[in-house]
Amino acid sequence: MRVVFASFGRQCLLTLVMVCMAVFSLPAMSQPSPQPVIPQTMIPSPPQLAASSWILMDADTGEVLVEHNSQERLPPASLTKLMTAYLVERELNQGNIAMGDMVNISEKAWRTGGSKMFVEVGTQVSIQDLLYGIIIQSGNDASVAVAEHLAGGERPFADLMNQHASRLGMNNTNFVNATGLPDSEHYSSAHDLAILSQNIINEYPEHYAIYAERYFTYNGIRQPNRNNLLWRDPSVDGLKTGHTEAAGYCLVASAKRDDMRLISVVMGTSSEEARVQETQKLLSYGFRYFETLKLYDQGAVLNTPRIWKGEKDQLRVGVDRNVHMTVPRGRSEELTARLNLQNSIEAPIQAGERVGTLEVRIDDETLGEFPLVALENVEEGGIFKRLFDTIRQFFMGLFD
Repeated sequence: MRVVFASFGRQCLLTLVMVCMAVFSLPAMSQPSPQPVIPQTMIPSPPQLAASSWILMDADTGEVLVEHNSQERLPPASLTKLMTAYLVERELNQGNIAMGDMVNISEKAWRTGGSKMFVEVGTQVSIQDLLYGIIIQSGNDASVAVAEHLAGGERPFADLMNQHASRLGMNNTNFVNATGLPDSEHYSSAHDLAILSQNIINEYPEHYAIYAERYFTYNGIRQPNRNNLLWRDPSVDGLKTGHTEAAGYCLVASAKRDDMRLISVVMGTSSEEARVQETQKLLSYGFRYFETLKLYDQGAVLNTPRIWKGEKDQLRVGVDRNVHMTVPRGRSEELTARLNLQNSIEAPIQAGERVGTLEVRIDDETLGEFPLVALENVEEGGIFKRLFDTIRQFFMGLFD
């Protein structure tokens, strides 16, 4: 009997030693990625524009590079039609309408003043032609026609516009019509219009090519796109102009050079030429002094931390989206990344479940934080595996 107890005691001691060795061999749960440091690039002050409000945004990251009065509520004029077109594109992608669907042209649509694509009352026009007419010809008649087709009238369509503006975080926007014709309760901001443009570009790339078209002919009338930058800068491929006496001359533009896409919004300039020149200043500044980096791919394995009580001992973790970062040119080598993982990850766990945070920094400045998620399912282990991991966690807690 004494021999049995002595053998059992030696076995417990051996188990305790193995547990302690395992505890001390656990990997760190949070680890920085050291990077070499190089001198900072000198960046001049941003340009000052002859406009009421402006903003320059990175289309991939949403980073605001330059802004002035960007939250101010201003009349958007025909920049309104960005939301009108966005709702058409959304309905197309959801399969609720098709490009070939025919729309009845009402007398109200036909009589709407301002810029036109020259639809005729009592005729039927395809969704495709109306979408082109809204984007390229800035047709007020086309905008009213799609509003009536999608919502039964302009007022209920404006209600839809406002619901989607709220969903997108356009907090300084209120629409009362689909055209941008003047109304004291109809307003938006440069920041909100940049957000809307970002969603148009990223959500519906298959329709975004329309914004780069220079001409559109309907009813025998050929009209040019009012965005003159399409002729001056080959990197510009959108988006929309606007003008009323109250709004001044406005322009939302987007350009892509190499792997970087920028969105600029300029509101309240004095002429067509002024809105083009001021936009060029913004775009030139952004492309000259900043760059967009793709740091991590969606689904890439960034770490394999310990997972307790599971059918396996390690969990593959990463990010659930592509991670882009906007940085001053020449400072990419200064970026550091840190994985801040939960202290204890236990099975069961499902793919997509959040387990920590990816933090990207330059020096002491945090540039962005992104969720770290499980990239796989891990089910519970057997009873002995769970018991053994419970013992290990207990001793780990003692040593901590």
